[in-house]
Amino acid sequence: MEFKDELRKYTERLENIKDTLQTEEATKMSLIVPFFQLLGYDVFNPLEFCPEYTADIGIKKGEKVDYAILMGKDPVILIEAKSVNKKLDRHSSQLFRYFVSTPAKFAILTNGIEYKFYTDLDDTNKMDKEPFLDINLLNIKDAEISQLNKFKKQNLNISEIMDSASLLKYNSLFKNFIENQFKNPTDDFIKLFLQPVYKGAKTQSVIEKFRPIVEKALTDYINELLTDKIQAALNTTVTSSNVSALNIQTNEHWDILSEIKDVLKNTVDVNKISLKHTGSYTAVLYEKNVRKWICRISLSGTQKLLILPDINKNEIRMPISDISDLKNFSEQIIEVVQRYLHPVLLKEVLYTRWGNYEMPEPYKILLEKGPRKNLKKL
Repeated sequence: MEFKDELRKYTERLENIKDTLQTEEATKMSLIVPFFQLLGYDVFNPLEFCPEYTADIGIKKGEKVDYAILMGKDPVILIEAKSVNKKLDRHSSQLFRYFVSTPAKFAILTNGIEYKFYTDLDDTNKMDKEPFLDINLLNIKDAEISQLNKFKKQNLNISEIMDSASLLKYNSLFKNFIENQFKNPTDDFIKLFLQPVYKGAKTQSVIEKFRPIVEKALTDYINELLTDKIQAALNTTVTSSNVSALNIQTNEHWDILSEIKDVLKNTVDVNKISLKHTGSYTAVLYEKNVRKWICRISLSGTQKLLILPDINKNEIRMPISDISDLKNFSEQIIEVVQRYLHPVLLKEVLYTRWGNYEMPEPYKILLEKGPRKNLKKL
């Protein structure tokens, strides 16, 4: 089985069990250790995959990183694990301290779903503040699978990964910056466009006046790039009607994103809202995760539709006349996002002839006989 297929099978299992894991230890055993086993490491051999690796810092003794991948006796990769329900944004400082005190060249911060890969590009032996590779296994791209494949035991080549790490890091930072500016251009970004074409003072009122003009110019430019790509790919002439349709479609996508962001601006960070277009509809996603779709909008065909997921991800279809109708469904759209922000965890139930009880931990089997006096009866 190819690595891509093995990874897909693993992520399906991840999706099924992630909501049942409530602790860091459960995340380690159910998600993180099996992931490195998938990469080919002998996770039961402490000479290769060492748990609780000592990383003493100066006079501070007893500091331990969750796992270290060893070559000989030296660590080459440090792994710091967090619970699956923890965000990783504020936990890199701990790994930074461990990195400085060991000869490791790579460090990984993970919650079992997201994997952040660090090295020391900026300052030798000091872990960079920004990862050179950031992978979400539930929304992984083919290019990221290719990079992840380099970390398999049989492929691990430190110098080769270091050569590509710099390009990966800055390419990612530039793409994120460009994406954010296209979605929500800052005043400085607008000023950059005004500098060569507008000679007057760049006051706030002038910036706001030109903001929609700059946004439209960017959209039109993307349309032209897409048209050129289609021409090159098909090696044929794109008719004016095709170009017009492409422009209309791209503008519709822009309008959908703007409407949904306006609905959700007081509910969630709108930078986490994105679009994914298929042949039949446009999906609005939260955190770029296809499993966290907020709504789907179909504007093709005889009937225009807004499609919302219920709590079980079943589709609820509602007719709309145009994109402006989306605001009429603001409460329903906000309710969907609230479910992603505050997921309801389904509790395990223990069924006995003495009654039904709430399980203290998912999948924990209690073998004692008789009524469970220490459990909450339902």
